[in-house]
Amino acid sequence: MTALTKLGRELAQELEIALPVWVEARVRFICQAWKLDWSEEIANDTQEAGKKCATEVGLQLRELLESGIEQQDTNPMSILRSATNYPTQVLKNYDVPPIERDDFSEDTFPDDVYGLTPAAFSDFGQTAHELGIAWGAAKAHTHFLRRREAQSR
Repeated sequence: MTALTKLGRELAQELEIALPVWVEARVRFICQAWKLDWSEEIANDTQEAGKKCATEVGLQLRELLESGIEQQDTNPMSILRSATNYPTQVLKNYDVPPIERDDFSEDTFPDDVYGLTPAAFSDFGQTAHELGIAWGAAKAHTHFLRRREAQSR
């Protein structure tokens, strides 16, 4: 197993653990901002959304991170940005009003009406941050080695 594959598996596993926590934190944050009560119903719906997010987004991440670099047509953060759909749906189900966003956010992430889009692996915790950096470095190193190998032929 290559370092890239090993780090990809570790990163996918960490993100599958972190996603439900992230979903709950995002829903709680917006509810608190609107001074909404954190009811048992909202908590249960949020927990279910977090599990679904970990399963669905986690599968996409695992498929990407465990594939060869030739097959990687996107990056993990692009997949992680789709995770905003899960807390967004919970908030919409409770008629939580959207937040005011800047023009860049509205243009770049038009469906993210609550401003939840993650910007970096660190949004999912320190371990995800460290693994994300290590995975990115391993991927860059693999590209470098393959390029050098191709040039020496």
